[in-house]
Amino acid sequence: MNKFLNLSGFLGSNATFFSDLSLILILITATLFTIGWQLARRKLYEIHRWVQTVAASINTSVVLGVMIKSFVVHILPGIPGKLLDGDYGVTTVHAMVGTIGLVLGVFVVLRGNELVPRGLRFKNYKLYMRASYAFYMLATFIGVMVCIAAFVIGI
Repeated sequence: MNKFLNLSGFLGSNATFFSDLSLILILITATLFTIGWQLARRKLYEIHRWVQTVAASINTSVVLGVMIKSFVVHILPGIPGKLLDGDYGVTTVHAMVGTIGLVLGVFVVLRGNELVPRGLRFKNYKLYMRASYAFYMLATFIGVMVCIAAFVIGI
C-alpha cells in the first residue's frame, strides 16, 4: 500500500500521485461551486443545491482523505519554529482559511438540505453562501500557490 501512496504525480512536478489528484479534484470543486453560484443567480435553486452538495462532498473527502494528513505530517511538526521558512507559513494560512471555508460550507450545505436543528437554521442564505464561497475560493488560490511553491519551485 505504501508503494501506491508514494507514486509519482502525473502533472509533471515533484508532487505525489495523491497531491496531483487532490489538486485536480479541488479545481473541479472550485468549478462546480462557481457553476452552482451561477445556477442560484438564475434562480435554479434545486439544481444549485445538488451541485453545491456534490462539490462540498468532494471537497470534504479530499480535505479529510489527503490534506489533513499531509499538513500533520509535513507542516505541523515545524510550527511555530519554521513558520517563516519555505512554505510553512503560506501552508498554515491555507489550512486556516480552508478550515473556515470547509466548516462554513458544510454547514451551509447541511442547512440547505434541512439537516441541521431548527435553532441553527439561518434565513439569510446569501450572506452565508457568499462568505463560504469567498473563503473556499481564497483557500483554493492559496492552495494552488502552495502546490507551485512546494512541488514546482521546490521551496
